[in-house]
Amino acid sequence: MSITIDDYRCKLINKILFSGSPHEVRRFINVAMKSLEAHKVNGYIIVRFVDKMILELEQFDPVNKNEEQLSNIKTARTVFNQIKSGFEPEPFRNN
Repeated sequence: MSITIDDYRCKLINKILFSGSPHEVRRFINVAMKSLEAHKVNGYIIVRFVDKMILELEQFDPVNKNEEQLSNIKTARTVFNQIKSGFEPEPFRNN
């Protein structure tokens, strides 16, 4: 059974929340992004993935999270915003 992009995003969010350090958060995100590229996921889907990750991370209620989780969320948001600002999908090709 293959995993959907939404399932993949949920798993990444859980890894981010329960990471032990900012370094681990960055590592999980880098591995996820490289995995998407390795599986030849369309650039526009990757952009949507990043946008949805940012949106989901912004929607967390800080009252329900401990300090480490809040720090992990902040780190992840920063990393995804950096990716977003530097990521340009390949141009649409009409074949």
